[in-house]
Amino acid sequence: MDVEKPFFVTICWANFTRPSYTVYFLILTVISISILQISSKSSVFPSTWVIGSSKSESEEKTRFLTDPGSCYWFYKNEVSPRKMVMSIRDFGGIGDGNTSNTIAFRKALEYLKRFDKNGGSQLNVPEGRWVTGSFNLTSNFTLFLEFGAVILGSQIPEEWPVIEALPSYGRGRERLGGRHISLIHGDSLSNVVITGENGTIDGQGRMWWDLWWNRTLEHTRGHLVELMNSHNILISNLTFRNSPFWTIHPVYCSDVVIKGMTILAPLNAPNTDGIDPDSSTNVCIEDCYIESGDDLVAVKSGWDRYGIKMARPSSNIVVRNVSGTTPTCSGVGIGSEMSGGISNVHIENLHVRNSAAGVRLKTDIGRGGYIINITITNITLDRVKIPFRFSRGANDHPDDGWDPKALPTVKGIYISNLVSIDTIRAPLLEGIEDSPFEGICMRNISLLGLSPSLKWQCEFVKGVAVQVSPEPCQQLLNDNSGSSSWCLNSIGFQ
Repeated sequence: MDVEKPFFVTICWANFTRPSYTVYFLILTVISISILQISSKSSVFPSTWVIGSSKSESEEKTRFLTDPGSCYWFYKNEVSPRKMVMSIRDFGGIGDGNTSNTIAFRKALEYLKRFDKNGGSQLNVPEGRWVTGSFNLTSNFTLFLEFGAVILGSQIPEEWPVIEALPSYGRGRERLGGRHISLIHGDSLSNVVITGENGTIDGQGRMWWDLWWNRTLEHTRGHLVELMNSHNILISNLTFRNSPFWTIHPVYCSDVVIKGMTILAPLNAPNTDGIDPDSSTNVCIEDCYIESGDDLVAVKSGWDRYGIKMARPSSNIVVRNVSGTTPTCSGVGIGSEMSGGISNVHIENLHVRNSAAGVRLKTDIGRGGYIINITITNITLDRVKIPFRFSRGANDHPDDGWDPKALPTVKGIYISNLVSIDTIRAPLLEGIEDSPFEGICMRNISLLGLSPSLKWQCEFVKGVAVQVSPEPCQQLLNDNSGSSSWCLNSIGFQ
């Protein structure tokens, strides 16, 4: 896997040239001391604030929160060592890969909850294989997976209880009624960190995929991690595998950072999206590698009339330095559930390979809502079938109560600096007849390897294309304003 080095590794060396052996020795000494300080009984800061730094923790934090090359500052909470730090072993946990630890995890969180307003708490998961059903987190809490720690999702469906459907969906996304709770869940929380020394959380999702494939699924599958109605969330430096359904799902959340994650699922595993911010604001997704049976990242905000009624948009979303592959879906998807509105999404430094699509906007008649001010820049696509696709007509509704007059608004889509290698299909831009997609601005687009016989397909779209090869559709060449300056000077390219 071509995973880029974490950003903090690069920045630690940014100010050094030709270091002497003395400097090497000092740096290694600091690293060694920092590592020794990490134990099952000590509070742990996220690794980007400790490893390799000789500065104080507050100075190091300030450097990362103010760094213009990162959106790490979206996580706004002051992190300090948790007052109470315990191990899952303290609650009877056994990491042999067979023993159920469901009671141990639930007991641990129930106990540590009492420190919510008294210095916070941290639960360490040591090296081992820890089988568990779902459990709920608490506020002012850190779940820390030590090196070699693996949390395994229970293979007993009853250990993933059924909970109510999300109000912005009106029902389970796959089946009527409720839905299975996520393996790691939280509601109405603040200041939550899920991190570690590259430990693993494995949902063991095949049981759930089989139910979906066999059409015997009774309720919508659970996510690997879902946090609801929560703020100041940090998920970092871990590997997530084999989620039953969408992997990381922040919904009705704010100030969320998902950084330095590796997310893996078999490429045929159904609907195993990587990261799905949903009706959430101020979300930073960066420095992640994802292999998935669905979208690597999908921005959502509710489904038809339920999303329209709840009116909880997704806004201020940053997706940067993300790479991966998905054979059936896209690197980044916007929608199709977008009825609460999606705005101010910035996507940059995306590398997608061997996939169905690079970037896709998905909506439909009956969705309502809006998709506005989307900036997509510095994109590399390698053997991706279709570079970008704006689509309609999924005919996918929660029930018969959807309103055919609820038309989505799509406006202000800025795409620049995109290179597609071994392109198989030309872009497909399909707007809606009574609600055309407007303000589409494309600049410096190169679709290499595309057969001359394959032409862009565009319908009910309006915009401008500058320095785009091969030549785009006529709808992007006829600028009704008489000038392309609005595109070239747009805030989307500043």
